[in-house]
Amino acid sequence: MSDPNHARRTAVHLLDQVLGEGRLLSECYAAGALEKLAPEDRARAQRLAAETLRNLERADRVLKKHLKKTPPMTVLNVLRLGAVELCSGGAAHGVVNAMVAIVSKHRRHGQLKGLVNAVLRKVAEDGPAEWAKLRVPRLPNWLRKPLVQAWGAEAMLGMEAAHFTGASLDVTVKPNSDLSALSGETLPTGSVRIANAGQVSALSGYETGDWWIQDAAAALPARILNVRPGENVLELCAAPGGKTMQMAAVGAKVTAVDVSKNRIARLQENLSRTGLQAELIVGDALEQQGQFDAVLLDAPCSATGTIRRHPDLPQAKDGSDFGVLIELQAQMLAHAWSLVKPGGRLMFCTCSLLPDEGECQVEDALDMFPEMAADREALLLPGVDPDWISEEGGLRLRPDYWPERGGMDGFYMALLRKSA
Repeated sequence: MSDPNHARRTAVHLLDQVLGEGRLLSECYAAGALEKLAPEDRARAQRLAAETLRNLERADRVLKKHLKKTPPMTVLNVLRLGAVELCSGGAAHGVVNAMVAIVSKHRRHGQLKGLVNAVLRKVAEDGPAEWAKLRVPRLPNWLRKPLVQAWGAEAMLGMEAAHFTGASLDVTVKPNSDLSALSGETLPTGSVRIANAGQVSALSGYETGDWWIQDAAAALPARILNVRPGENVLELCAAPGGKTMQMAAVGAKVTAVDVSKNRIARLQENLSRTGLQAELIVGDALEQQGQFDAVLLDAPCSATGTIRRHPDLPQAKDGSDFGVLIELQAQMLAHAWSLVKPGGRLMFCTCSLLPDEGECQVEDALDMFPEMAADREALLLPGVDPDWISEEGGLRLRPDYWPERGGMDGFYMALLRKSA
């Protein structure tokens, strides 16, 4: 049976994990944080946690004048969740009582239920009016500063607006499938965008494998690589498999590699649902051997381009691991290049907004490998603005692009051709 307060308690637990322990929501889900919830409560807990993280700056501003000192993390997160609900139209009586009940049952902080009651009643009175006047939340300085340096203050404001709005559901359509029942918008690049999608597995065509979830930006690397039927293609860091399915759907012989056994299992589930085939390998990308007509490397990265749908990322991370990721990307790019046949091609991509994880990697690779050339013409697919092509010959996508359509994930990609 559905229990709204169970969903709220779980949302508070998720906030504690992200803001107190530095864990990503995806890690919490993988660890079973949602397992005991009914499907509707699971969805509600996810939505409440994401909305609170997306509105964290606003919630803290609204709460600040009602708090003489910062309460313990769990209590603060209860207050944040309550403030977001109240300022977003939640019924004051129900929200306040629910938050008081959550704190009252806490083993260590139950005595602070009076504080929660008093603060949230004040927020219910004046919070909604104040909320409407607050600015769009900004990224933490550790990430905002380098992005402003890279793209400028105006672009940064546009990206933050896109992050605050969140993301609709984008899907890639299996060839010869009919998605008319979904009533989605076909985007200029060919993806289909569905607003207010609800439960994904209940949508028309899901069970029959007519489509799969894939942001419009994430769908472009495979389209640009443009594999042909019968080509031997290797995808490194392949899970959850959107690009694998794109390439398998046109008849390429795809070998998909990922280091995670669980992620490969998820990729197999996606292939089974869509009726597509690929050889799956659990393994380290740097240990793969062979020669391929085409290689697609979606390298591990900061994932800073995905904040529209993952508002936990800038709150859970601090950038301290970026240097390790950048070095790993360089190693993977060089190894992937060694697996490309003469006359073949490599698609290098990252879902990052940081030039060090995109433009700079390709600049260095072009200097390192004389037989490598960036193919600019291949980037000019329908819907791609030529201004998005960067100086070294890659394609830079940002969340502030397509603002009238709801934006896109931040992505970088470059098609690199090897001389024969």
